[in-house]
This record gives sequence, structure tokens and C-alpha cells, in this order.
Amino acid sequence: MSNRFLNSQLFILGGCTFIVFYLAGIPLLMLLYGSLRSAPIGEPGAVFTIQNYIKAYSDKEFYLLFWNSFRYALGTSTLTFLIGTYLAWLSERTNTPFKKLFIVMALIPYIIPGILDTIAWIFLLSPKIGLINLTLMNLLGLSSPPFNVYSMWGMIWVESIHDYPIVFLLMSAAFRSMDPSLEEASMAAGSSTWTTFRRITLPVMRPAMLSVLLIMFIRGIEAFEVPALVGVPAKISVFTTKIFLAIHQFPSDFGLAGTYAVSVMILSIAGILLYQKATKREERYATITGKGYRPRLIDLGPWRYVTLASACLIFFTAVILPVFVLLWSSLIPYYGLPSQELLGKLTLTNYLYILNYPLAWVAFKNSFYLSIGSATLTMLLTSVIAWITVRSKVRGRGVLESVTFLPITIPGIVLGVSLIWVYLTLPIPIYGTIWVLLLAYITKYMPYGIRAASATLIQINKELEEASIASGGSWAQTFRRVILPLMMPGFMAGWIYISIVSLRELSTSILLYSYNSTVLSIMAFDLWEGGQYTYVSALGVLMVLLMVIMVSVARLLGAKIGVVER
Repeated sequence: MSNRFLNSQLFILGGCTFIVFYLAGIPLLMLLYGSLRSAPIGEPGAVFTIQNYIKAYSDKEFYLLFWNSFRYALGTSTLTFLIGTYLAWLSERTNTPFKKLFIVMALIPYIIPGILDTIAWIFLLSPKIGLINLTLMNLLGLSSPPFNVYSMWGMIWVESIHDYPIVFLLMSAAFRSMDPSLEEASMAAGSSTWTTFRRITLPVMRPAMLSVLLIMFIRGIEAFEVPALVGVPAKISVFTTKIFLAIHQFPSDFGLAGTYAVSVMILSIAGILLYQKATKREERYATITGKGYRPRLIDLGPWRYVTLASACLIFFTAVILPVFVLLWSSLIPYYGLPSQELLGKLTLTNYLYILNYPLAWVAFKNSFYLSIGSATLTMLLTSVIAWITVRSKVRGRGVLESVTFLPITIPGIVLGVSLIWVYLTLPIPIYGTIWVLLLAYITKYMPYGIRAASATLIQINKELEEASIASGGSWAQTFRRVILPLMMPGFMAGWIYISIVSLRELSTSILLYSYNSTVLSIMAFDLWEGGQYTYVSALGVLMVLLMVIMVSVARLLGAKIGVVER
């Protein structure tokens, strides 16, 4: 039985390794191949050359792209970090009232797709139609708009206000895990709250803070929605938009796009390596030991009401304003400031237009299938991989884990370019179909699935599966009837996250879709490009409702499954 079980492990390892290498390894090899090819895709007689790199790196525009991308990523990571860390500190370490609401404040913005959040902020801060600008100009008698979203600072603001929930969640966990005895000793010695925060809390939290900053910097490098919708009209190009334009120009320059894609991936990998180096020796900052403790909250006195007001202001800015402007513009026949005239013209015509739009039901169906399919297949695959890396003792499991995490270094737009080269070169006729999008989503979200699955599997005692094997059960039976049910809480958490981000994905989809494989984010992008502002708002509201319904149903199903298993 032991030999049979060992052979099963080797078979499973080999199968998973093949699947993961096909999903993550082949696209990267084809991307490098395409960037070194002298002819476009499909043309014979090509030779290997570095002319694409010489053309890119000898052009002054390349260094302008690098500078813009660096400024954008640096500004985004800094502002996002400040907002998210401030809210996390208030939530975990102070006596600010109504702190449980902060979690809601953090999660709601993440449900709004990035493209919709960007469109909402264009409605709010555009120099011509911006609700905030027009309101302030009318109230204060200003001759020019005080804000301009079509600028580098406007881009940074929009990206930051959308991404701060990630920082909040990461930093909340870090603050929650920190032993506050050092801060208490500082306060007992007569130090002020600010001095304690500056000289005790910040040094101890330095590894976590640096890690979060690097993660957000990488997200800034690979961002697409804000640079495309805000940066392109403002004539501020970054690498991601340049890659998109290189492919969508006529004739397409796939070699140049591949070169820029490799450059972006190198920047992303450099950020990952810095992250690993920053956290390699984080045990020096460990403050959690076997000794139990109960965190003592910092008493802010009357200032706690000021911090509450500031948190509510952030929530109002990040959630209420964007949702209001999307809802408002979806109910009016033409975009304009709220007025008595427009209130009398409220209508559901925009929703009826979207529901009767020829492409709408195709986009809804594709997005729904891709969301459900990618989340389910990704979690099933990564659950098996997690078992191999956590439970088994077979050689090569470390390599499998590393390749599974590889896509986290691949920005979405780069993955799209890679898959273009794969499926326009290899004789696999799925380019332009929903299947290439499904493979792209599975590849892109494998690292997130393996994190959720591994974290859950570590907490499960292996005696139950050993008992199943000893009773004559096969590995497949044990995995299906014992391991997977016990992993269900982590499985559903990963499933919900992947289904949400799949439904809102744009940067990869925009290079791989065709008419019949259009998804909701692509439809929203096309409507916006066509100037149909009220229609795209109606579509956005329907997308948010669809995501809320999906998450609610998934949570209910997960809770019922958990009750049945117990």
C-alpha cells in the first residue's frame, strides 16, 4: 500500500507540475522568444535578434515611460500606504469609536471594479464635467477648476483611493500581531503617544511596512485602468499603456510590445526580490512569543472623535462619492450636476438600454462563467498543489511551489502579451475565445489560491487522512471526502476573492478578447471610449450588484457546507 501511495504522489506531482509549467512557464518563454524575433507573429523567415531591445532602449520615449511609471508607482504606493496604515492603526491600536465599521470601509471599495472607480473619479474631478470641481466653482465663485484628474497627481489619487483597502488589511494583521508591551513600557516611562509611535512602533513594524510598500509599488507598476482612462487623455504614458497601444496600433508592433513587456516584468521581479530580501531576516523584529498578552489600546482622549471624523471622511471620499456619482449618472438622460431639472428627468432608460444591448448578455454570461470557472478550477488545482507542498515528502515539491508563485511577478498586461505569442504561434486554436481568458485567469490567480489553500491545510491535523489511507482509501477518495471538506473555509475564502477579481479583470482581457468572448470590463471600457457615459454608469451599477449577489451566495453556501461537515 505504501508503494501504491508513493506512486500516486509521484503521479500527482508530475501532473500538477506539467499543468503549472504549461500555464506559467510556457507564456514567459514565448514572451522572451517573441521579443527576440525579427518578424511579427506568423511571418516566416524570422531570425533571433536584439533589434527590438535596441529600438526600445535607444528611444528617448523609453526613459520617459520609465520615469512616468516610477513616479506613478512611487506616489501610489506612498499615498496608499499612508491612508491604509492610518486606518489600520486607528482600528487596531486606539480607542476610536465604531472601529468595527472600519472593516466595512475597507472591503466595500474593493468590490467596485477598478475601471468603474476610475470612471467615477473622472465624473468627480474632470476639469469640464467634474461634480466636485463644478460645485466648488459655483459655491466659491472660482474661475477655474481647483482639481484636475488628468494629471500625474490625479492618477496617483485615483489609484490610491481604490487600493488602500489592501494596505489596511495587511497592516491591520501586522498591528494585531505586535506585542504592545514595548509601547506600554515607553508610555510608562513618560513618553507621549507620538514619541512612542515614532520611536517604538515604527521601528518594530518596519519589516511589515517595507513589505507593504513594495507590494503596492509593484501594483503601481502593473496598473492599467487608471493610466489608460486618465493617463492617455492627459498624454502621460506608462509602460502598460504603451504596450496596449503598440498592439492596437496599425500595423501592430508585437516585437516592441514584447520588449516593453519584458522590461515591466523585470521591474516587477526586482520588486519581488527586494520584498524577499526585506523579509528574509524579519525574525529580528519578532515580538510574539509563547507568553500570552492582551493588547492595551492607546487612549486618544477627546482626539478619538477627531480620528473617527477623519475615518468617516475617508469612507465618504472612497465609497459614498464614487457610488453616488455612478448611481446618479445611471439615472439621468445626460450627465450633469444634480439639479431640480435633472431630478425631474430621472429614468431607468439607461438600464433598459444596457439590458437590451446586443452584446450585454454575451458579456454578462461570459463574465459569470469565467468568474465561477476560474475561481473553482484555480482553487481545486491549488488545493492539490498545497497538499503536495505541505503534506507530501516527494522531491521536487519546492520547485512546484516556486513555479506556482511565478505569475505573481507577471503584470496582467504582460500576461496578455505572453498569451498572444503562445496561441498565435502554437497550433492550439483558442485565441479570441473564452477558453484563452479562462486559462489567463487561472494563471494570474494561482498565487492567491495557493496562499489560501496552504494556510488552511497547515491547520488541519494529518491523522484524519492517515486514517483514511490506512482503511484502504485511495488518495483521490481521501482528498475528495476528507481533505477537501476540511479545507472548505479557506477554499471558499480563496474562491470568493478570485471570483471577484476575475469578474472585474481588464488588463489581461483587453488583449485577448474577441466579440464573442467580450466580458463586462471590456464592455465598460468600450462604452466609455465611445462617450456613452450614462450607459457605462448603468452597466457599472449592474456589475457591482452582480458581485454583491455572488459573494453573498458564496458565503451562504460556504457556511452551510461548514455546518454539514461539522
